Amino acid sequence: MKFHLITSLVLLGFAFSSHAKPLKVYLLVGQSNMQGHAAVRTLAHLGMDPKTVPLLKAIQNADGSAKVHDQIWISSIDTSEESGVREGKLTVGYGAGGREPKIGPELSFGITMQQYVGEPILLIKTSWGGKSLNTDFRSPSAGPYQFNEQQIENFKKRNKDVAAERQARAERTGVYYRLMLEHIRKVLGDIKRVYPEYDSKAGYELAGFVWFQGWNDMVDSGTYPTRGQPGGYASYSKNLAHFIHDVRKDLKAPKLPFVIGVMGAGGPIAKYGQDQKRYAGIHGGFRKAMAAPAKLDEFKGNVTAVFTENYWDQQLSELVTRRGQINAKRRDLAKDQSLTREQRDHAINEFTTKLFTKEEQKILEIGVSNAAYHYLGSAKVLTQIGQAFAEALAEMK
Repeated sequence: MKFHLITSLVLLGFAFSSHAKPLKVYLLVGQSNMQGHAAVRTLAHLGMDPKTVPLLKAIQNADGSAKVHDQIWISSIDTSEESGVREGKLTVGYGAGGREPKIGPELSFGITMQQYVGEPILLIKTSWGGKSLNTDFRSPSAGPYQFNEQQIENFKKRNKDVAAERQARAERTGVYYRLMLEHIRKVLGDIKRVYPEYDSKAGYELAGFVWFQGWNDMVDSGTYPTRGQPGGYASYSKNLAHFIHDVRKDLKAPKLPFVIGVMGAGGPIAKYGQDQKRYAGIHGGFRKAMAAPAKLDEFKGNVTAVFTENYWDQQLSELVTRRGQINAKRRDLAKDQSLTREQRDHAINEFTTKLFTKEEQKILEIGVSNAAYHYLGSAKVLTQIGQAFAEALAEMK
């Protein structure tokens, strides 16, 4: 009887083991907006919009404390030093470093993705602020960076040594591509260090890659001298296609589902205000170039683009613009030496009351924590973007 019981338990254990699924691993890569500059305090803004209340409930407990997600594990690096690595169960605080805890797209991405798959998942996030695809993340098949004629002429005008400039650029080229691979491989080589319950017999599956980058390329008039004109960012599209090929090759995942998070800071171009319209050609051209690889036949069905402009908070942006009037008023008052500090403060308070309703003041107070190029440091914006990335991967599956 005891023998049969032991035999049954062994067979049962074998059955469970043989049916264990590989751990799904998702790779999140990019520059500062993948790092995430939304202060945790801005999560409160989600509770002011019925559309985003469900996201807030998935992120926070009823008492406002952050949930810790037992089924989602993360390893995140955002500096070139190993000390920049943070690992553990997913919760708030895996955004960019700084004086206050922040979030990036990883939080809502992980929550949404885990809901889709219904089993534990691992996120590996490698992101560094201020990095380009043309140089920093440039992958091997893109070849060496080549200065154009205009750049060379500018070097000569400034009495720069062209050979030295080429050498310096060569030394920078691909550094963050290699750092990305290094961290990914380190985590995959010892998953139990990050996720202690990992079943090494079942193994893992690279289930998706999200690329959220772009700012440093978009503003680089040297590398893209005809930006703002049709085809001005064509080399970005080519380099991104090389990047996708090389990532898949180097990670031995030939059909790795790939999401391109298209830069959308500032929102839809059709809604640009007067102060933004001068950038419409550049922004529009770059967004088109970022999304272009998703339309290539070779990537059909396994590369898609998510236009993050669709999650821009127009109201928040307009309030920030209006707030600029307060700063202008403060500067004007500072010029009047006859006013006391108390009188200036009183005048600013009166001006603010006329400019904003109480609800608008509250939205500004809790909704913004950074500049427009960081999506206003808005958790409401970044959580919707992260959710959209996960939904895009789920649709490809």
